[in-house]
Amino acid sequence: MLAGRAPLGAASCGRLLAAGLQPLLCGLSPCWLTAGRQYPALRVAEPVKEKRLARKEQRSSLVVRRFIACPQLARTVRRCLQGGAGLGPQPLLLEFAPGPGILTRSLLDAGFRVLALESNLDFLTDLQSLENSLDGQLKVIHGDFFRLDPLAKGALKPPALSSDKLFEAMGVAAVPWRADVPLKIFGIVPQQLERNRLWRLLFAMYECSSIYRYGRVELNLFISEKEYTVLTAKPGKSKIYQALTVLAQLGYEIELLHKQLPNDHLCLVRLTPQENLFTGGLKPSNASTFIFMVKQCFAKPKSRLTDRLNSWSLDNSDTLLKALEIPKKAAMCNLYPEDYKRLFEALQNSDMFTETLFYDEVLASTRTMNL
Repeated sequence: MLAGRAPLGAASCGRLLAAGLQPLLCGLSPCWLTAGRQYPALRVAEPVKEKRLARKEQRSSLVVRRFIACPQLARTVRRCLQGGAGLGPQPLLLEFAPGPGILTRSLLDAGFRVLALESNLDFLTDLQSLENSLDGQLKVIHGDFFRLDPLAKGALKPPALSSDKLFEAMGVAAVPWRADVPLKIFGIVPQQLERNRLWRLLFAMYECSSIYRYGRVELNLFISEKEYTVLTAKPGKSKIYQALTVLAQLGYEIELLHKQLPNDHLCLVRLTPQENLFTGGLKPSNASTFIFMVKQCFAKPKSRLTDRLNSWSLDNSDTLLKALEIPKKAAMCNLYPEDYKRLFEALQNSDMFTETLFYDEVLASTRTMNL
């Protein structure tokens, strides 16, 4: 236990309620805070109003965020974060959007060194006060995890920031891809634009850009049960087995750590980049082409692979499928993730295949992911 600080309990949660942050109830204990923010005021998202606020967010700058609001859930998450890859006796963790810092305090009590990345000025002041009361165990930065490394030109203004400055502040150096995990990250992904944010992280991982320039960074994310179902879907489930499924299962080791029920239906998921991802013909330099090959294949998930190959003007598709031991009548939604990687590597060696087939789509989607 850190000296000079009492653990947060029911009284602390009550003070948060009095400050105007209303928890979503999980059983009998307030485990979540949901706050919607439209500068300069802080707004509250009650459970019955969530759908209405989500629709309103699409028409305005309102951002709805969730925070851990009770010590019991914080301890559960802390135990999950203490598992996985070993990072030494005093592990370093980047926590984004910590809000009131209830999990932050639990992590500090357990001996973690924490870098808190917070974009909301309403929470930033309290976190900085906590930082000043400690001896270097906590560092607080004004920033937004999902605004790392934007494409905008010129000097970056908070909450936008570069991953280079962030990792320099943490004292984390880049390591080879096949080395141990250099850093753990934890956060709750906002449900607005959740799919877009997952795609952006996936692009960065395949291209070894942004946070992945430093190695196989481990993500521990609360995401919706809907998106977790997509990430872990099996071939043949045409409605939920998607391009995102294939790329996530190839790129990450996906582990469910905790499911928050009954009201929230959020899943704490560990995403650890695969050590052997870049083997064969797949490299960070051609990863964008691979991603868009998979996306094109899932434009019509029930269509046959032979039809897709013919649309790419491959006159030897039958020979190619035979070499890969893939049935001619196989539908796109029936191929396993490993089949897509083998197909891409075979196409790379084909005289008829060029990366220009996907060039325009690569550029357009990259711009979208970095908005």
